[in-house]
Amino acid sequence: MATMPQEPAAGQAARPPRKTPGTRLPGLGAPPARTRAEQLAAALGERIHSLGLRAGDPVGTLESLREETGYAYSTVSEAVRVLRDRGILEIRPGRGGGLFVAERGPVVRLRHTLLDVRDEPTTVADAIELRDHLEVLVDLGAARCRTDEDVAELRAQVERLRAAPDWDAFMRANWALHERIARICPNRMAAAVYTGTLGHLSSASSRSADDPAAAERYRAERCQVHADLVEAIAAGDEAAVRAAVARHNTPA
Repeated sequence: MATMPQEPAAGQAARPPRKTPGTRLPGLGAPPARTRAEQLAAALGERIHSLGLRAGDPVGTLESLREETGYAYSTVSEAVRVLRDRGILEIRPGRGGGLFVAERGPVVRLRHTLLDVRDEPTTVADAIELRDHLEVLVDLGAARCRTDEDVAELRAQVERLRAAPDWDAFMRANWALHERIARICPNRMAAAVYTGTLGHLSSASSRSADDPAAAERYRAERCQVHADLVEAIAAGDEAAVRAAVARHNTPA
């Protein structure tokens, strides 16, 4: 099994992995498109699963993970936040505190179910169908509960989508935007299943570059669809959200 992914120093090869008993991680098998925080979150989640850790078991601390991986504190913190938001980790402050396996409620069980079926031959088509059905529920929930801070972050995500230099970066920005919308939705069950389907699609998406002009037109159209969706959410306009979702789910 491979150890936790390591952060090489600038201009240097990656450091040899630390030999810490009981903390080895299975190979990530993560697509290159994932950010370092996402890779680390996936590795931590796999560690918890492979070691059979239960609710209340310690996972480490932010500092111990930073030391082990060599990642920046901000990267480790983001990975932990992702797992906390998914109901996998809980953070306990104070003496004796740190990171612990969270109580596994129905949201986490749903996520494990999605992971269990990831190798089924129809998983991508199933994920697209499920996502399309959940899109309007998640986006309407976001429209009803968004804050000014949420709206500012969504608009910033749209700008990242527009500025993406290539297809992979465009797709990363796309998934990040949808995940941010899902975090606003108050229906945590729907949001958990929805973001789980995005995980399947993010590793399976591709688009032919045989016609660069057509690809550029497609990206511009999708940017506008997402911009319209964000503005509908920002306005709290449920009719506009439904219309934007309909355009989103029927790409040219």
